[in-house]
Amino acid sequence: MKLESYWLDTRPAFRQGCEGPVQGRADVVVIGGGFTGLSAALELASRGVQVVVLEAGQIAGEASGRNGGQCNTGLAHDYASLAEKIGAPQAKAFYRAYESAVATVDSIVATHHIDCDFVRTGKLKLAAKPQHFAGLAKTYEVLRREVDQNIELITPERIRDEVGSDGFFGGLVQRNGAQMHMGKFGVGLALAAVRNGARIFEHAAVTGMKRLGGERYEVTSARGTIRADRVLVATGASQLGPFQWFRRRIAPVGSFIVVTEPLPKEQLDRLFPTRRAYVTTRHIGNYFRVTPDDRLLFGGRARFAMSSPKSDSKSGEILRAGMASYFPELANVRLDYCWGGLVDITADRLPRAGQHEGLFYSMGYSGHGVQMSVHMGRVMADVLYGSAAMNPWRELEWPAMPGHFGHAWFLPLVGAYYRMQDILH
Repeated sequence: MKLESYWLDTRPAFRQGCEGPVQGRADVVVIGGGFTGLSAALELASRGVQVVVLEAGQIAGEASGRNGGQCNTGLAHDYASLAEKIGAPQAKAFYRAYESAVATVDSIVATHHIDCDFVRTGKLKLAAKPQHFAGLAKTYEVLRREVDQNIELITPERIRDEVGSDGFFGGLVQRNGAQMHMGKFGVGLALAAVRNGARIFEHAAVTGMKRLGGERYEVTSARGTIRADRVLVATGASQLGPFQWFRRRIAPVGSFIVVTEPLPKEQLDRLFPTRRAYVTTRHIGNYFRVTPDDRLLFGGRARFAMSSPKSDSKSGEILRAGMASYFPELANVRLDYCWGGLVDITADRLPRAGQHEGLFYSMGYSGHGVQMSVHMGRVMADVLYGSAAMNPWRELEWPAMPGHFGHAWFLPLVGAYYRMQDILH
């Protein structure tokens, strides 16, 4: 079993990064070579902007290349509950933003001919307890009435038409969902940005920032120093660099994934006949999907801990047990991959984008970042040049988390709380 991301291990190499030192100046420096940064670089470069991307490691090597491979409409919230909390108009606007985000990914894949196994199969949210179906039914009614006609409620009696398991009690299909190969998409996005004129520097961790006035900054990296008229911070949950202001506002929560050996098509047809992207209703839930080469990817918040080889291995065993509880016939299949990554979770689980001390930023996607990161990269290209109204999250305040100074010491407490919620509800 490899303790590395299946997406990163099976993607083509990216060899178009810049050689030599980081130096001179740029119209825009993007800090972070994940989906947000690469999407912004592509959009900016296509408009003739001189853009430089500084990535601490490899492009799309962290959250962008370590997630579950789902690209769905849907917030990190139950829509009905969110509408009750913040009001239907704003909840609807946020839902529409995610709907637009899926379309953005689809558009970029098609326009730039990115070979990444992109397919629209929809997302199926699965009731993990009998009582959870009532909540899905309520969400279904609110969604159909207010914002999304393209959904379907799957009753408990029909759930085996969707997934071959006795562990689920109905579900909600959102048809606008998609899935793709994260590693291939990341490389394809980077190549498209380079073809349009962006310069990408890997292994160029930012170590210093000096404000020169207004939005102008001098950015120091492991490969040299560059001056920029504007800077976009797209670092997500990264623990590197002089970005303490952002780290105090994000909880870096570990998410873990295993991928099985290739499985027989007849078995996959029986267990996952519709090949959807699946997610369960538990607080500490699971998500899963079939990969392009007929493996099962199965992930979740197995442990509220940071990712490391030891932590990943422990999480892998927890995920194996969870997979077997839903699909007993998979209890003894070989696991070929196991890995973890950090999710950049905000206190209210809504993204944040805007400007702080002259720096532009977009992050905090809270586990729903595949589509929103790509979308916000494109949006921030507008925001950087005066179109702040394009940013759907512009009116959200972003206070620091009380007692949080970058190291998420409170994660075990959060995990204990959510485990208790799953027991009680």
